Amino acid sequence: MSLLLAVTAIGLFAIIGLAVDGAGKAEAVDRAKSLAQEAARAGAQALDVPDAIADGSVQVDRDQAAAAARRYLTSAGVQGTVGIADGGRTLSVAVHDTYHPKLIGMLGINWQVSGQGRAELVYGIGGVRQ
Repeated sequence: MSLLLAVTAIGLFAIIGLAVDGAGKAEAVDRAKSLAQEAARAGAQALDVPDAIADGSVQVDRDQAAAAARRYLTSAGVQGTVGIADGGRTLSVAVHDTYHPKLIGMLGINWQVSGQGRAELVYGIGGVRQ
C-alpha cells in the first residue's frame, strides 16, 4: 500500500509541477515577446532628423536606434539582438532569456525562452499613409 501511495504522490507532484512550470514558461515567453516589441518601439523613436528635414525621408538613425533598443533590453535584464532593415524604416528585436522553473527546477532543468518584436516607421501626409 505504501508503494502505491509513493508512486501516486510522485505522479501527482509531477503533474502539478508541469502545470505550474508550464504556465510560468508561457508567461516568460509572453514577457520576452513584450520586451522585444517595446525595445523595437524604443529604438524606432530615434529618427534621423537631419535627413528628414533635408529631403523628407523618414528613417531611424541606425546607431542611436540600436543603442536605444539595447539600453531598453539591458534595463529589463535580458539579452537580445537588434536589426535594422528596409532603409532604416524597420527595426527588429529578438530577446533571449532563461526561465527557471519553480518545481521542475529542483531537478536542475531550465528552459530557454525567446520573443520577437518589430517596429515599422509609418507616417502620413494629409491623412494618406506614406
